[in-house]
Amino acid sequence: MTDREILDALTRIIRELTGYDGIVLTPAMRGGDIPGWDSATYVNLLVAAEIELGIKFPLAAIESFETIGDIVDSARALQSTGGRASDHVSVS
Repeated sequence: MTDREILDALTRIIRELTGYDGIVLTPAMRGGDIPGWDSATYVNLLVAAEIELGIKFPLAAIESFETIGDIVDSARALQSTGGRASDHVSVS
């Protein structure tokens, strides 16, 4: 997927989560720029993005995202590696 396609997917998800149909996400946006944003919205956005995009964000990335662009960049990179970070450790 292109950055634009990922951004469009995130915009659709945010619209569904917040109920604000007029939201148009940009890479520079931060959570505080989005009406209805809170920690639950953030978690739900990432989970829905993982499902829709077929990826799994590493915890370190989730804790470091500052902008929507950071999420897009990470999602694109993960898609190019098959959906998981190369440093992912599985616990049995």
